[in-house]
Amino acid sequence: VQLQASGGGLVQPGGSLKLSCTATGMLFSISPMSWYRQAPGKQRELVASITRWGDTNFADAVKGRFTVSRDNAKNTVYLRMNSLKPEDTAVYYCKANQAGRDYWGQGTLVTVPA
Repeated sequence: VQLQASGGGLVQPGGSLKLSCTATGMLFSISPMSWYRQAPGKQRELVASITRWGDTNFADAVKGRFTVSRDNAKNTVYLRMNSLKPEDTAVYYCKANQAGRDYWGQGTLVTVPA
């Protein structure tokens, strides 16, 4: 299983970014997918998740600003981030769960300057 995350970068406060995570070597369509982030000096935290059926869940800090979606035909999960704030600065990781095991992508850095 490999997860390739992309789409991070530097964005001004109030701006938007869309992250992508493409999976290979797994049955993507049946796997719950999640996005986590880890800010400097902080623990990794769950940002958003999406079930195989498309049900979504978000951390309180991003509700109303972030959306998560998936395209099973492309084996890809997306995280659309709007109204970005400096506190959203972090390395964002995607995670897949298959057969009870978690697989992580390499992370993509999102920087929102103060």
